[in-house]
Amino acid sequence: MLLEYFYKILSIESITDSQRRATILINEKHIVFKGHFPDNPIMPGVCMMQIIKELTEQITGDSLMMQKLIDVKFTALINPFLTPELRLELDITTTDTGLVKVKNTSYFGDTVALKLNCLYEKTTL
Repeated sequence: MLLEYFYKILSIESITDSQRRATILINEKHIVFKGHFPDNPIMPGVCMMQIIKELTEQITGDSLMMQKLIDVKFTALINPFLTPELRLELDITTTDTGLVKVKNTSYFGDTVALKLNCLYEKTTL
């Protein structure tokens, strides 16, 4: 985890061979929210993208590096004090060239907060 104690995985469920549903709990007391923003904490978009990468790594068992961000759309602000529990729906497939393709929709409650479509390259550490 890049940001220690930033979030906790509550569950990861298999929906189909390629689809997973992860439920996470954001630590609203994490230091990142003191700077983003002190009186109105908002989840940084880059942190959401990192969470998606880390969940994909856990699901696939591979170390990954983003190769291409195809599409990303932030549709609602995530305030960790109001909505700390997030649901991430991931569709993870492998392309013919060995890249890991991820389509994600992230929710708090019934509200879509983020849609992301990207390609990761498998790496070795």
